[in-house]
Amino acid sequence: MAFGRSERRRRSPAVDPMTLKILVAGGFGVGKTTLVGAVSEIRPLRTEERLTEAGRPVDDLDGVEAKTTTTVAMDFGRITLNDELVLYLFGTPGQDRFWFLWDELARGALGAVVLADTRRLTDCFAAIDYFERSGLPFTVAVNCFDGAEQYPAETVREALDLDPGVPVMLCDARHKDSAREVLISVVEHALEADTRRREPALP
Repeated sequence: MAFGRSERRRRSPAVDPMTLKILVAGGFGVGKTTLVGAVSEIRPLRTEERLTEAGRPVDDLDGVEAKTTTTVAMDFGRITLNDELVLYLFGTPGQDRFWFLWDELARGALGAVVLADTRRLTDCFAAIDYFERSGLPFTVAVNCFDGAEQYPAETVREALDLDPGVPVMLCDARHKDSAREVLISVVEHALEADTRRREPALP
């Protein structure tokens, strides 16, 4: 007996979704662990340790005095955007003394989020410089902390001296929908950049 079209669709073999690696970077205390935890559909892997008095000379707590822990290796989470696309999220440590981990974490990544805090905007300079040098596409997401003065995205772009093509957006890293929109922006920007690289040069 012949199957109907809908029956054939149901019986067709499932196609595994594409998996992409995205970095979540930024300065100390900017909300990287929070963003990964907000969107991850699995229990996120965290490598946090409590801040100690010995670390105070190197961990600048100005503006984030309530912070009691810090990531010392990476955060890891996963989000399924749709039936065809799954993102693996790798949150980087924010302190300079953990920069030796960045090259390994960036290996194979499609793109990155650079989280920024307008109270400590200079803290994201190092991450932006790293991705500009490496050529990894990135989106800047301003994490709008309670009580922090908010600025338009274009004002932040000018302050960071970003190329016009770099997406800049406002977000709340605590909220799943807001964090998800940031990740979608990274994927779209990175895929567009990849398409441009593949286009043949004009003679």
